[in-house]
Amino acid sequence: MNTAIFEGVWVPLVTPMSGANGAQIDYNAFARLVDYYLAAGVNGLVVAGTTGEGTLLTDEERRRLVETACHLAHGHAPVLAGVGAADTTNAARQIRSLDDLPLAGYLVPPPYYLRPSQEGILWHYRTLAAGTRKPLVLYNVPLRTGVTLGVDTIRELASHESFAAIKECDAHPLTHLPAQVTMRVLCGDDMQILPALRAGAVGCISAAAHVRPDLYLKLMRYVREGDMDHANTLFNGMKPLIRRLFSEPNPVAIKAALASLGFCQDTVRRPLMPCTAALRKDIDAQLEVTMAF
Repeated sequence: MNTAIFEGVWVPLVTPMSGANGAQIDYNAFARLVDYYLAAGVNGLVVAGTTGEGTLLTDEERRRLVETACHLAHGHAPVLAGVGAADTTNAARQIRSLDDLPLAGYLVPPPYYLRPSQEGILWHYRTLAAGTRKPLVLYNVPLRTGVTLGVDTIRELASHESFAAIKECDAHPLTHLPAQVTMRVLCGDDMQILPALRAGAVGCISAAAHVRPDLYLKLMRYVREGDMDHANTLFNGMKPLIRRLFSEPNPVAIKAALASLGFCQDTVRRPLMPCTAALRKDIDAQLEVTMAF
């Protein structure tokens, strides 16, 4: 398994929508987004993850989105599919429904809502891994799942070749985890990207990178070159926009920014609600500042 692909800047694609309450998916806008980020030079794409409103998609919608991304990205960048559920059987079914596609693997959180023990989390991941030959990327996002992947659990999974990397969204582990586990760590908290990279993370899965992927690629380059002065200056300039993009439930503000930039509508699927007018105005003002970088 080539774990080296799990590094650099990955964009967890939004799912463009239209119609009342986000009833329809705009597949043409989705394809344009894929082409745009590939042309920008990002290292990978995630489809139907949290930012893609993955838990609100039907199986058919998820399948078509993943097919589109795999087709357009073939030979250019790897694609991960977001899968997950409260029950292992449902998560395994999602993997089976996509497993014939040329995916780089699956981004998988622990079972959410149930808050299983670490032993239960290990069982969940091992069961899913047994159903596919593709690698799994762990997704530690306790704010959403209600449970945290423990360091010993991550170490145990890292010892098996089925598990290639981890997307870590918990701020404290991001500055400690790279030194504690033999697994590639991807930062999933945009406000912690630079500290995480300093601590040994090899990349990020960044929702805010939708807006200026070039800045994230530049930040990555500065860190790799050891140019921390320029990295600090750049990251400090990025922070005001990042804060605004996560001040309402993801991906509400991301879609609002993309709508202002002409990429897609700002429609989200219920029960998510569109970006408030006040935040939209604030985002537009900050976009003008960021675009001048």
